[in-house]
Amino acid sequence: MSAFELWGHGKTTDELKSSLLKYPSERMLPFLQEESTYKINVYTFNKTLVFKDRIKKIDALDFLPFQGKVNLKDPDHVFCLLEDYGTDPNNIPEEPFYRYFGRWIADGQRDLIRSHSVKKRHFIGNTSMDAGLSFIMANHARVKEHDLVYDPFVGTGSLLVACCQFGAYVCGTDIDYNTIHGAGKSSRTNQKWRGPDENIRANLRQYGTERQYVDVLISDASKAIWRREALFDAIITDPPYGIRESTRRTGSHKDIIKPPEDFCGESHVPVSMEYRLSDIFSDLLNFAAHHLVMGGRLVYWLPIYRPEYCEEMIPLHPCLSLISNCEQVFSTHTSRRLITMEKKKEPEEEDALACLTDPRYGPYQGLDSFREKYFSGLTKRSGPEEPRTPPDGRE
Repeated sequence: MSAFELWGHGKTTDELKSSLLKYPSERMLPFLQEESTYKINVYTFNKTLVFKDRIKKIDALDFLPFQGKVNLKDPDHVFCLLEDYGTDPNNIPEEPFYRYFGRWIADGQRDLIRSHSVKKRHFIGNTSMDAGLSFIMANHARVKEHDLVYDPFVGTGSLLVACCQFGAYVCGTDIDYNTIHGAGKSSRTNQKWRGPDENIRANLRQYGTERQYVDVLISDASKAIWRREALFDAIITDPPYGIRESTRRTGSHKDIIKPPEDFCGESHVPVSMEYRLSDIFSDLLNFAAHHLVMGGRLVYWLPIYRPEYCEEMIPLHPCLSLISNCEQVFSTHTSRRLITMEKKKEPEEEDALACLTDPRYGPYQGLDSFREKYFSGLTKRSGPEEPRTPPDGRE
């Protein structure tokens, strides 16, 4: 994110020009002096322009009274033309919906996206969360120094890396033994097996935040392992959707899933079984209601089959208030929504009853068929369009 001093705006090139010509000259001229240097950047949202098209747009601003010399490496002043092409990657217009022009003032911490790129990371998996999205989630959770943040589907720990950058202490769990221990096959090209130091702790060491690493555990998100009290300032996660990572929990379809009381053999290791999406999110909200501190936030991704989307699909809980609901589009038929919730009250007995009897708090069963709808949509579509980004399905 960057800050700009807005000089003009408009839906069309003519409207932008008219707006710029109305901008007070006394505010504009100090930055256009002959002894100063400048450059103009073109930023487009939801569309990529080739170099020659960017130059054309810059040339179209020749009516502005620039007196100084162009300096692309170290200019005194930077000006930016920003063009908005909407939010639908499957329906990008030829011309932008809106145009803005102004003087750049300062950047935010966008450089973190480049420095924390998954491509440069020591330990990654098939579904490692993009650095930009990880920082967005940490911001939604209002992660700050000395917070304790938990990810119940931690995977390769991308969300923990982002939270550590803001000074939080981090921990997580995952049902996948190989991921937690950094064992098994590598996700990198030209590397068959993971190395001896490929793990979440090594990622934090890479960014100088290892001291904020609490630990990660092998655990089933459907089973309670924490004492029943408020422990975490934020819970941030990306549960599996069943696309590139399976949805699993421990258990068995057999009637008897525990060994006899007099069993003296080796430790019993239960088999895994399907963990329905509706149950995943119901358990997640219930866990957050009991283990978040008051005012703590739950931030997670919810997969959506777009033709069926309605507000009733968003899981609710009597102890959590919905703060925001933002969509990331994958294709014409699938997307995921970044859901942010905040704890507003401590759980009581009547809340547990409400979750069982009140339709507002019941799990939306339509989520359970997301995998089938996702692949059905892929096979039914005609034409060259492809999904922009397959669902990550984890962390």
